[in-house]
Amino acid sequence: MEQEQSSSISTVYDPQAVEAKWYKFWEENHLFHAEVDKDKQPFSIVIPPPNVTGQLHMGHALDNTLQDILIRFKRLQGYNTLWMPGTDHAGIATQIKVEEVLAQDGKTRYDLGREKFIEQVWDWKAQYGSRIINQLKRLGASCDWERERFTMDEGCSNAVREVFVSLYEQGLIYQGNRITNWCPRCNTALSDIEVEHEEKPGNLYHVRYPVEGVDGEYVTVATTRPETILGDSGVAVHPEDARYKHLIGKYLILPMLGRRLPIVADEYVDPTFGTGAVKVTPAHDPNDFDMGLRHKLPQIVVINPDGTMAADTGKYAGMDRYECRKTLVNDLKDQGYLVKIDEHSHAVGHCQRCTTVVEPLVSKQWFVKMEPLAKPAIEAVTSGRTQFVPERFTKIYTNWLDNIRDWCISRQIWWGHRIPAWYCPCGEVTVSREDITVCPKCGSSVEQDPDVLDTWFSSALWPFSTMGWPQDTDELKQFYPTSVLVTGYDIIFFWVARMIMMGLKFQEDIPFNHVFIHGLVRDSQGRKMSKSLGNGIDPLEVIEKYGADTLRFMLVTGNTPGNDMRFYWERVESSRNFANKIWNASRFVLMNLEGFDPAFTPDDKAFTMADRWILSRYNTTVADVTRNLERFELGEAARMVYEFIWDEFCDWYIELAKGRLYNKEDVESRKVAQYVLHYVLSNTLKLLHPFMPFITEAIWQSLPHQGISIMTAAWPHEEAKLESAQDEQLMGIIMEIIKSVRNMRAEVNVHPGKKSEVILKIASGELKTQIEANIGYIKTLAAAEPVSILATDATTPENAMTAVASGVEIYLPLKGLIDVEKETARLNKELDGLDKEVARIAGKLNNPGFTAKAPAEVIEKEKAKQAEYVEKQTAIKERLAYLARL
Repeated sequence: MEQEQSSSISTVYDPQAVEAKWYKFWEENHLFHAEVDKDKQPFSIVIPPPNVTGQLHMGHALDNTLQDILIRFKRLQGYNTLWMPGTDHAGIATQIKVEEVLAQDGKTRYDLGREKFIEQVWDWKAQYGSRIINQLKRLGASCDWERERFTMDEGCSNAVREVFVSLYEQGLIYQGNRITNWCPRCNTALSDIEVEHEEKPGNLYHVRYPVEGVDGEYVTVATTRPETILGDSGVAVHPEDARYKHLIGKYLILPMLGRRLPIVADEYVDPTFGTGAVKVTPAHDPNDFDMGLRHKLPQIVVINPDGTMAADTGKYAGMDRYECRKTLVNDLKDQGYLVKIDEHSHAVGHCQRCTTVVEPLVSKQWFVKMEPLAKPAIEAVTSGRTQFVPERFTKIYTNWLDNIRDWCISRQIWWGHRIPAWYCPCGEVTVSREDITVCPKCGSSVEQDPDVLDTWFSSALWPFSTMGWPQDTDELKQFYPTSVLVTGYDIIFFWVARMIMMGLKFQEDIPFNHVFIHGLVRDSQGRKMSKSLGNGIDPLEVIEKYGADTLRFMLVTGNTPGNDMRFYWERVESSRNFANKIWNASRFVLMNLEGFDPAFTPDDKAFTMADRWILSRYNTTVADVTRNLERFELGEAARMVYEFIWDEFCDWYIELAKGRLYNKEDVESRKVAQYVLHYVLSNTLKLLHPFMPFITEAIWQSLPHQGISIMTAAWPHEEAKLESAQDEQLMGIIMEIIKSVRNMRAEVNVHPGKKSEVILKIASGELKTQIEANIGYIKTLAAAEPVSILATDATTPENAMTAVASGVEIYLPLKGLIDVEKETARLNKELDGLDKEVARIAGKLNNPGFTAKAPAEVIEKEKAKQAEYVEKQTAIKERLAYLARL
């Protein structure tokens, strides 16, 4: 059924008005929502859930734009699409936000108590939790908002409880003393992804440890953290290191505390690094922890959870860890143990939330055994069941899983999924799917574990918990496994790997068929955007100024899977210009559809060569764009749409069609031109829709169309009948001829309104016949009159500019076309100005005072200008010499 449409669109494209109007329209008509439909092929994506505390940044904008492109593409292809949205409760980040609010009133969470504090967090979530969702809507994200989930809603919480208890029952979750990342400010263990490593200038302290019983013999070790010396329980050397072989099995004496340290042999030690002897501090370094287990070394905790020194560190007890460092180094120096201090830059871990330096610390935590879960997850990828795009990330993924450590899942905070374990004074630990109040063994009252689960534990279940598991829902049956996960390369290990593990464990299937990896959005200098550098760019500011479509198109063009991209304002403006180009071209088409009959289909013989050419080029574009979207080459697909619309449809076909549109007497030709313009524009808008949904909807609604929205239209299909390699080749030659004539006219400053004679010399008889039949295109678009074709043996015209295009010789006679005297004077004046500029720059560059003081980039700019001016001088001199011969 043909829908009513407006006959025109506004004179100027206003993205703010367009985007607000059409997003509201999509939501009101439930166009993002999909019910289970067994008759349709499913395509599903689960959104990487942004933190409920989050605010849209460029990484979010890129990630969600890529997802939206894929969803809109598949929706147009007729799939039953589900883009499952939701947010993550973000345990530590959210708790810090609420604690900051309390601090304004001079309170802490302990003043409220756990229950009241959790109520406060839920209130905060209700007030601010939808902010990032609304921002995603501004971006144009077509998520099924009617299905929005939250990692702590009832359904997801049930899934978390079921998984924890099941893994515990199978012996895959256990409680134990192991080393973790510890934040002294947040007072909790952290996952690896919650630790950000920054390269910091520091020192490498070389300290000598006396050999027990041997006067004057020492072993020198090097450390960046002298305060951990107090927790040493051994020193390790490589078993084949000749320098230390005679000491293996003997003891060193720990400076300051006098503790005996065994010298152990371990192949982990790199004999070429430092002194080749490594202090082993099992309670404060993850690698030392492993060595300590291998050699049964004691785990001596010397730093408290709050970052102060422990009670058994002697005179240093109670000191802040950095105060202890200074004092201990001075003491080592005073007593002759400090050999030297070298400057040494190294990566220092900081808490992602509060930026406090993280302390590796042994503590009692809950862990997941990873090796039994990792093996199936490796096989799922190496067998190709789940494929990484680009494929090179497969190796990164498998290497990490080959060396995986057990996962610390407990956090010492209050906001999150509380661990379903209860403790009884009798020593019984009960892990239960249901809350309990009494011990099942002795009947005494029990207390629940105060810790909560790592946020990543619940997000590892996201692909199936959001679809109703542990119930066997229709959504799970249709949409799981999901089709593709879109994410950055920085969380392959922390999230992607864990989702694959949990999906295989609890669904007995992979969670997604493809993992589409993208890079980071960096600033124009290639730096990571960060608050400390002040180089972040707010996507919402870009949307306010240029529109969401412009931002989306900028982010996808030039984007290649897995690679970082740089943000340039020039590229934003280029995308804005593209939107304006589409809008203005569409206005022209709409203004020239008067009398157009959408039911009219011309006979193939009625098409001109230009019609057949644009239809063929459109057909090729459909095939190329579809193929690249299927291969996740979204940036390449966007480039192809851009080039077809701008270069071929707007700059060529519309210009070629204008004469027929304006000729009201040749009704049939006008109707055919209208048909082609409407057909190509309306279908090309579908190709562009996944990338720029708002502007395409606005224009499509103004065109004659069927259906409620472009979103419900059908994706264009390649049609063999439209393919015409011959017309593409011929039109390509004619376009080259036109461009050559335009360039020659521009070179001699011919006024655009002045017609110029053009003479062609064509060797091929067949090509000559074809060009003769279509010579009107050259006349119209090259301002050429007359256009004549010489015989192949004819004399070459004199006093004419020449060019060659695809075997066609092109002559532009200059007689009467330009005023030689006037043009010569103009060129001489321009040359005189260039001479002065070249001399001025040469004087600068030959001046030692300038070259010695000016920054290198300023000098390079002057040299570049000089080279440019010299090149222009040469070109003008050649032009003057040519004019002199006329």
